[in-house]
Amino acid sequence: MPVRLTGYGLLVVVPASLLLMPLTAGCTGSSRSGAATPGSGTDSRHLTVRATDAACTVTPDSAPSGSLRFTVTNASSSVTEFLLLDQDQLRIVGKVEDLGPGLARDLVVTAAPGAYFSVCKPGLAGVGIRAPFSVSDSGTSLAPAASNADLVNAATTSYAAYVERQTDQLMAGTAEFMAAYLAGRDDQARALYPKARTHWERIETLERFADLDARMDLPEAELAHGELWTGWHRLEKDLWPARARGYQRLSKTDRRLYAEDLAEATEQLQTRARTTRYTTAQIANATKELMEEAATAKVTGRAEYWSRTDLWDLQANLDGARAGYEALRPLVRRQDPNLAAAIDTKMAALQKLLDRQRKGDGFASYDSVSEDGLRQLSDAVNGLSEPLSQLTAASREG
Repeated sequence: MPVRLTGYGLLVVVPASLLLMPLTAGCTGSSRSGAATPGSGTDSRHLTVRATDAACTVTPDSAPSGSLRFTVTNASSSVTEFLLLDQDQLRIVGKVEDLGPGLARDLVVTAAPGAYFSVCKPGLAGVGIRAPFSVSDSGTSLAPAASNADLVNAATTSYAAYVERQTDQLMAGTAEFMAAYLAGRDDQARALYPKARTHWERIETLERFADLDARMDLPEAELAHGELWTGWHRLEKDLWPARARGYQRLSKTDRRLYAEDLAEATEQLQTRARTTRYTTAQIANATKELMEEAATAKVTGRAEYWSRTDLWDLQANLDGARAGYEALRPLVRRQDPNLAAAIDTKMAALQKLLDRQRKGDGFASYDSVSEDGLRQLSDAVNGLSEPLSQLTAASREG
């Protein structure tokens, strides 16, 4: 939900819902009014979804791998949507949107074995009603039968949807952070800071956002002489001034000026995300560069100099790289299966190391990680960077 900071309050603006295409090829939808009629017989791949104001009931809550059909009925009092998310709850496998009360629609997805989450969003608000959904291995081949052109289209469409989703979540998270920061609730603002930034860190290396990167995310150490320092790290220093010798905290007026500038830049980011599509080369380059960014700024502790929340950023960089790679993976598997296997292995290895540094619902402070732990993370990031450097060639559109 876009949120603008204007004047002395929060203005909440609800846009028309976004068109999100599936990350997995083979997803289609058809709309019809009235109640849904599930497939006859014992078709274990035909599932029903009943969405109410308070529940999202998927029957059954598991299925064998292959082509799955979800018949979604909106029994709530408002417009709703249904999503199937991958295990990390970041990537959209398929989506039914703008489903009015009393209407039903089918969602067809090709699902590999694994863990998923079903989501209903009554009133199109909030994170929705979520529940685990599992797909067992049926032995059915899921090898893509589509042409390269079809795979390219699926990759670029699904990645654009991912970027839109991240910018929407960034807007909402930024607004929540700003409300606490401007009200002087600094402890709450410190807790919200790394959570909101996660959505930016997942997409920060896209060329389309390069000018906004300098405005939103420039570390103080990289300022040119006489350059005005704005963005997240300006506010970070104000919230964590302990390492800044002789630092003078910002006044309420200055806090508002910097906060409103960041809110305006974030809104521009969201607007661009809604109108931009990406080539496979742009996706691959952004994915590769996320790991380069992780190697030079996150593992070294340079990114979050004041807050020491670098591990949050490192996880977000990995999330974004995984999303870009997953969009391109059908192409990569077709053109270089050994490369796909190497990326899968090295991504899993880095995630395993990061999971060791988890603390509560986030991560330990960068300063609490041992030298050996940092070395292992650095080696894993560099190890993943090497196969990702080959991603552009392996996902070419030709």
